[in-house]
This record gives sequence, structure tokens and C-alpha cells, in this order.
Amino acid sequence: MPLAVLLAGLTGSGKTTVAQALADHGFTRLSVDEEVHRLHGRYGVDYPERTYFERERPVVEAIRRRFIKEIEAGNDVVLDHGLWRRHERDAWRQAAREAGGHPVVVYLPADRDELLRRLVERNQREDANALTVTLEALDDFFARFDAPTEDEEVIVYTGDPSQLLTALASARWS
Repeated sequence: MPLAVLLAGLTGSGKTTVAQALADHGFTRLSVDEEVHRLHGRYGVDYPERTYFERERPVVEAIRRRFIKEIEAGNDVVLDHGLWRRHERDAWRQAAREAGGHPVVVYLPADRDELLRRLVERNQREDANALTVTLEALDDFFARFDAPTEDEEVIVYTGDPSQLLTALASARWS
């Protein structure tokens, strides 16, 4: 049964780094931010920030269709997308199950000070994975984030890739 890794974490928590590491181990990586960037350019530069969600919505639906096709084909998948809300994670888990996959939530916790440090560095970049985030936006992100709970079959990522791979191997057979 293919694994469907659903990353849950705020902007700057390390989701893309984890997703890229899993891709190096054979997972198909699906990135919403990179697809929005490919189609529309840089957030706040090539289009107004206020239009991000209207640009993101059809990309999420296209990624969902590909996610399902990859799982149906028997491929392990990692979704490089924040999944901040419980209802979003529930919907992606259900899609994975219906496609014949085993969904696993990987939670990347990070405290506000650490995220701020990372975002200061990241805000200087111009790539698809470097959306500019202000202090006010970060506070808003924290207010809107539903941390995963144990009933979601959660693996808490500790920063150790080998531990994550071991936990995912174990989840595959549970």
C-alpha cells in the first residue's frame, strides 16, 4: 500500500526540506507553492498578495488529482503543502484512502522565535518556496493553525531524517 505523507506545519517549519528529502528516497513530491510560482510568478511581485488564494485554489485541485493518480499507480507521495486546518488534513487523508493509499501526517512543530529567524533569511530569497512573510502575517498564521492531534496518526518530525524514514517504514506496515 503506497504511503501518502501529509505535511502539517506553518510557513518556515521545514516542509519543503522534508519533502525534498523524501523525494530523494523515491517519494513523488507534489508542491503547491512551486506550481503557483510556475503559473503566476512571485508572490507580491508578479501578482498582488491579496490574489494568492484565488490563484492557489485551482492549483490545489490539480495537485489533488495528481495525488490520487500517483497513489492509484502505487507510488508513495509527499504533499508539500501546509495543511494548517484539521478539516483540510481530513479531506486529504480521505482522498488517499479512497485511492488505495495509507495516509500519514508528519507534523513539523516550530516555535514563533525559530520561525521568525528562518523567515528573516527566507524573505531575502526569490524562489517559489520563499513567500515573503511579515511579523503580522506570522501571528495570523499561528492564530489559524490547528496543530495535529494523536488521533490523526501523527509522526512528529524532530529534525532527524533517518528517524522519520524509520517511522514511515513502520507506518507502512501498521
